[in-house]
Amino acid sequence: MTERKSVYDSIGGIDKIDELVDRFYDLMALEPVFHDLRAMHPQDLSTSREKLKFFLTGWMGGPDIYSPKYGHPMLRARHLPFKIGLKERNQWLACMYKAMEECGIEGNVAKQLEESFFNTADWMRNQPNWLINLRTCLLHCFCPAWHFIRKKLSELISI
Repeated sequence: MTERKSVYDSIGGIDKIDELVDRFYDLMALEPVFHDLRAMHPQDLSTSREKLKFFLTGWMGGPDIYSPKYGHPMLRARHLPFKIGLKERNQWLACMYKAMEECGIEGNVAKQLEESFFNTADWMRNQPNWLINLRTCLLHCFCPAWHFIRKKLSELISI
């Protein structure tokens, strides 16, 4: 029986995570469409970069380097001070998906990450929304078209 490869190993380990996180924060700072997302972060992004790199390393199946330094991730609790609605979720996802694409993360591993990122980002929302849950609607109607959802999310940033 072959051992299943972790997402961490599949994308190229710490070097690819470093590249992904650096590109994510670079896009956030450079692209006007991500202005509101960037405004939620401190001026100096070095700690934010480190925390996301450390978190993603363990989250993707690599070594747990986040918890020994920062404690339990408690993602939702750590993000409660920020107003996160559909707009913020969609900006975060669009920025991360663009970073993934530009870093060459593709194929099945990209699809797996996109779904996991979506589920996590959607869970982080703490603002009420009158809109129908887009994910639920699209997944029930177009489940085989998950890649379509990723492409369309960048268009939905204005929600």
